[in-house]
Amino acid sequence: MKVRNSLIALALLLAGTASAAPYPQGGHPAAATDLGATSALAPGEPISVTVALQLSNARQLEPLLESIYTQGSPQYHQFLTPQQFQERFAPSAATVASVTQQLQAAGLTVTRSASAQLRASGSPAAIERAFGVQLHTYAVAATATSAGYEYHAPLGAPQLSAALAASVRGVFGLDSRPRFFPHAHRSTLRPQNRAGGQTNTPDPPGSWTVTDFADWYDVNPVYRSGIDGRGRTIGIISLAAFTPSDALGYWSSLGLNFNPNRINIVNVDGGPGPVCDECGSFETTLDVEQSGGIAPGANLRVYLAPNTDQAFIDVFAQAIDDNVADTVSTSWGEWELFDSLNPFGNGPVVNPVTGTLTSTLAALNDLLTQAALQGQSFFAAAGDNGAYDEQDELPPNYTQVLSVDDPAAQPYITAGGGTTLPGVQTFSEPPGYTVDIATEQAWGWDYLIPLCEALGLDPLGALCGIYPVGTGGGISIYFARPFYQQGVTGMVNTEPNQKLYDESQKPPELIAALPANFAGRNLPDLSVNSDPDTGYAVWYTSSSSGFSVQDYWGGTSFAAPQLNGVTALLGQGTHGRVGLLNVPLYQLLRQGSAYQGRYPALRDIVAGDNWYFYAHTGYDQTTGAGVPDVANLLLALQQLN
Repeated sequence: MKVRNSLIALALLLAGTASAAPYPQGGHPAAATDLGATSALAPGEPISVTVALQLSNARQLEPLLESIYTQGSPQYHQFLTPQQFQERFAPSAATVASVTQQLQAAGLTVTRSASAQLRASGSPAAIERAFGVQLHTYAVAATATSAGYEYHAPLGAPQLSAALAASVRGVFGLDSRPRFFPHAHRSTLRPQNRAGGQTNTPDPPGSWTVTDFADWYDVNPVYRSGIDGRGRTIGIISLAAFTPSDALGYWSSLGLNFNPNRINIVNVDGGPGPVCDECGSFETTLDVEQSGGIAPGANLRVYLAPNTDQAFIDVFAQAIDDNVADTVSTSWGEWELFDSLNPFGNGPVVNPVTGTLTSTLAALNDLLTQAALQGQSFFAAAGDNGAYDEQDELPPNYTQVLSVDDPAAQPYITAGGGTTLPGVQTFSEPPGYTVDIATEQAWGWDYLIPLCEALGLDPLGALCGIYPVGTGGGISIYFARPFYQQGVTGMVNTEPNQKLYDESQKPPELIAALPANFAGRNLPDLSVNSDPDTGYAVWYTSSSSGFSVQDYWGGTSFAAPQLNGVTALLGQGTHGRVGLLNVPLYQLLRQGSAYQGRYPALRDIVAGDNWYFYAHTGYDQTTGAGVPDVANLLLALQQLN
């Protein structure tokens, strides 16, 4: 019980110190002021929540999914439509009616918002009545670089009646503060001269565009065969607005052939508001530029939502129920613990019968299961804090634990990891200092430790800025190892002795003990260049300084949309939806053909690390299955089909 209470204390701490920026800034944020009860401050201002319902026939989901992705099965690639999914797995009409009636009895207005979601709206008092909480309003003061804002959050864990709890998967929107981080990263110790001599791409690393990506990862033969994404729709899920002309200008500058009306914006829950640097608009911009540039013939459907737990669920539900996008990516996320155990983190509810919590993890898993059954390919950034995903999300007095990012940890999504390109990086300080990367390796900035030491900086300190920056990767503590990773050499279980302590207490207080030796889902699945020091140029119109072309950007934020665009090409080349890309990826690994033969589909990355896990032959927790040779991967998929 002490750990549970400590988690509540952690949630209150984070809620009480929410960042001044519209997305969380981590362990050093500006303080928030408790303004008091929401029902007293704004009694007539309606609040809406999303109520995720339990699916029907849930035990049939995984067997059906496996059969749809198993060659030789009568159901192989017989993807469902949203209507077919709803007929088999959506909550029953009786369940929807019962939950609706109970929420209406508390004074809420209820509508059906998605296959397994209801939207309940009403006064703060009615919301408090329905979910057994007290809501308070918090204010975050403006700073020199960010506007102030307000949010509401509950003082205690939501409680449902036994009658409701049996039908409800989670309640989202009781806490409206920003939750999720974009995974774009810029170089801190930036090379004076870009790495060169080994990539032989049109542009040097640090100023890469999608044409350099296509050159290095062997996309050009696919283009020459007439495949450019035509007939495909790429989906982007993001939590900040963007300026479409940035992407159009970027593609035009590269001489790409595209439809100028290809971008369709879908605002969910009112959308995220105007373009805003602190909100993550740069993230959305690069997502659109990268995915649409790799597949210039595809249409783009950009789903934009506010940065809240409710909107995150709603925007995924919209993209999946629409079923228009064949491939979808997001580069936003947070530590999976905050999506599962934290009583306030993402609106879980306590089941009074079992005493267990339900959360964003579970509700999002339901949605992604539906997507996989429909043949939609989903991608997520694995994170930019190496093996310690929680690094940016906790105060500095908390210990570190091995951790992974959600939604990348979800079993029915492809987690994109990152690499560093080969070449010599030359720095201005100390004068002429060089770093030579011999071969493409797992991205971990510990290769810059000697540079920090030469500058007289602590390699683990904030002034150096390299720790623990690198590709996310590790093992989920929540999701068991999925069927497609079974029998794959290189899978590992969670490490022992991963305990989160608050060291500001005397003695240190245990916040959470993570499960040891859990056979969890391993990530990432596939990787591409993500190191800012060998990274990319982005066309971006800043909300504060206007338009510029910025270089030395990276992060696994690039990997997710790039794999999204690549899979749009693969879908056109195989004349259908690829679906969950992880299945054929790991099938190639099990067969031993991924890196061998005349046309190897993948290139193994065997050097580098992410500050804990090391790259090695075969699958590892730094780059997953390696990096793609896109032309050969298409051949492999054509043969599998």
